[in-house]
Amino acid sequence: MPCSVIVCGFFGDTGKGKVISYLALNDKVSVTARAGVGPNAGHTVAHEGKEYKLRMLPCAFLNDKCRLLIGPGVLVNPEVLLREVELTQSSQRVGVDPQCAIIEAKHIEADKIGQLADKIRTTAQAQDPATQTAS
Repeated sequence: MPCSVIVCGFFGDTGKGKVISYLALNDKVSVTARAGVGPNAGHTVAHEGKEYKLRMLPCAFLNDKCRLLIGPGVLVNPEVLLREVELTQSSQRVGVDPQCAIIEAKHIEADKIGQLADKIRTTAQAQDPATQTAS
């Protein structure tokens, strides 16, 4: 069974989400797994006149037969994930690895007022505070 891996080590929009959504439809991908840190960056998927802005769910949701997985070690914001699952109507296809850490409201608050908030202008998505708690 062939496997494609889409990886990018750069910050910013490099088109990973567009490539994944294209492959999901054209190659009839059966499983897509999201890796990485968490919801600090997003992807915009435009399809059939509708725009989807995602930060947690894999962009392969366009293929309604594709299983959508969140891989081990990804920081999951349940509010963001559930909102995206509802938006994409993909609840029967989503799986979250038990080794994921959960971003809580306290992590988001800590990120907004943390010592680095003013210095590096974080995205306030609680990556650092949640990672410290999960360790």
